[in-house]
Amino acid sequence: MPHMRTVALLLATLLQLGCATASRMPAVEVSRASDATLAQVYLWRAKPDKFAEYTRYIREVAEPIDREAQRAGAFLDVMTYAVRDTTLPWTHMRVFLLRDSTQLAGLAPALSAAGVRLQPDSARRRLQGEYSASLRDRVGATVTHLVR
Repeated sequence: MPHMRTVALLLATLLQLGCATASRMPAVEVSRASDATLAQVYLWRAKPDKFAEYTRYIREVAEPIDREAQRAGAFLDVMTYAVRDTTLPWTHMRVFLLRDSTQLAGLAPALSAAGVRLQPDSARRRLQGEYSASLRDRVGATVTHLVR
């Protein structure tokens, strides 16, 4: 039963994604996001007592990498959702809107390349990765087809 609740919440959140994205973006950007046909969804669980710290990490480290990758055409838009509902297996959901399967195939390499551009020092990137691993655990990922 908890699994069904998770799936229902995920689907409801994705449904709301279009409205939330459209309401916060300028008209030019809305048309780009409306070109999305796929979404790559990553689910993470903040480690105990690390919710706020992981949320801050997303804002300060992950989002600049996302913006750099987006400028390079890696994806159309990204949204991050956070919940404190302890009955769910995840606390943070990151949803990348993608034009097509080509963007999907290139997403992970593009995010890695953006991270290298923003932090060329490999030792610092390794420390950053270790730090992020101390904040959260990956609980899942899925690709969804957007129905419009």
